[in-house]
This record gives sequence, C-alpha cells and structure tokens, in this order.
Amino acid sequence: MTTALYPGSFDPVTNGHLDIITRAATLFDKLIIGIYSLPLKSLLFSTKERVELMKKAIAHLPNTEVEPYSELTVDFARRVNAQVIIRGIRMSADFEREFEMALMNKKLAPDIEVICLMCSLQYEFLSSSLLKEVAQLGGCIDDLVPAHVAAALRKKLSPIAVVKRGDKATK
Repeated sequence: MTTALYPGSFDPVTNGHLDIITRAATLFDKLIIGIYSLPLKSLLFSTKERVELMKKAIAHLPNTEVEPYSELTVDFARRVNAQVIIRGIRMSADFEREFEMALMNKKLAPDIEVICLMCSLQYEFLSSSLLKEVAQLGGCIDDLVPAHVAAALRKKLSPIAVVKRGDKATK
C-alpha cells in the first residue's frame, strides 16, 4: 500500500488545492493532507479551523485524511508512513521553489519521493494569498473555493472600503 502526503498551510483550501488532492487520491492507496501549523507567513485561520475546512472539503474522498503537523515535512511523512510527498505546481515560479524544496527533502530523506502535479489550467493563477486579498476587498470568490470556505472567509473578513483619489475611506 502506497501512502502519499500532500503538505501545506492551506490558509484556506482552494479549488486548486482540491484539484491536486482529487487527482492524487486516484493515484495512491492513501492520501494524507498535512496542515502545517507553523508557516513563516501570517495566517487568517487557526490550525484547528484549517483542519476542519479541509476535512469538510475532502469528505467525499474515502482514502484521504487530514492531520496537523509542526515538524519537518519529511519527519511528518515518516511518522505517517508516507513514501511520497505530493506538491502542486501552478506556474514556472512555483517550479523553482518546489525544485529547491524537493532537493532539500531528498537530502534529508532519500527514501521519500517527491512527485509534482501540475495544476489544471483554470487554477494556475490561484493562490490562498491572492484569494484572501480578493475576499477582503469584496470580490467574488465563489468559483475559487468550496461554498463552506467562501462562507468562512466572509465571516472572517469584512470588505474594506475602496479608496478613490481624494476620498476618505469609511467602513
């Protein structure tokens, strides 16, 4: 039985992430989505919230599970008996970063393979950071995330006023 790990911060999970998850779930016997709890970036959702959002998003995939983690990804992969780490690539800029991480992971854990899946074309622009900015400014995100994630984003973020030149912002 081959177990794969798809790690990330997933703040929040997007349809791009779900595209990779759905495709990876067909390739492996078991897919663990690892929610990294200590990324070097500002988070909108707590680890508990990100885990719950992900669990609801993948509930239809029987061979998947969600677990938070805070150690090195390769150490977490070993702990959950994953032989493969899945990474998603959206555009060429992602490739350089993923290539560096894959080489570091191979140095740290030569027994664990890294497999990169290219995102579907409709999601190549989509990132959680950009999504949060669009949501913050009141843009439509309904076709970019599951409905429960869109609702959670709307609850967390209140649209801010768009400031025109010379106008004062009001909330």
